Amino acid sequence: MTVKRNAMAFNHARKLTEEGRIVLDDRDEWSEHRPSAADENAYLEEHGFHEYAKWYLGIDDEMGEETKGRYKFPYGDFERVHRCGVLSAEVRAAQQKYADIENAVAHLHGMLDGRRAENR
Repeated sequence: MTVKRNAMAFNHARKLTEEGRIVLDDRDEWSEHRPSAADENAYLEEHGFHEYAKWYLGIDDEMGEETKGRYKFPYGDFERVHRCGVLSAEVRAAQQKYADIENAVAHLHGMLDGRRAENR
């Protein structure tokens, strides 16, 4: 499996964060905040794979372009960036040694923590 950074998703996440479309939650909340398979399917049906791809920081280029399995490292709920999703992606990217994804999510993590500090 070859997973690489999805630049389109990274740029989308950065833009959403700059716009304040974020949830400043904790890492252990991702299991509750992550979109369900039904949510993913509904989003795909309404928006297609191009928009779906914007919500996943990794792409497995060995998987077909129009398959859910191609997209890895989700970070949001199809509306907002979730800090818990970014933190989860950061840990998983480090564990799996995907340095380019790890660096991207570390950047997003820093942006989110900066916003969190502003809100205190």
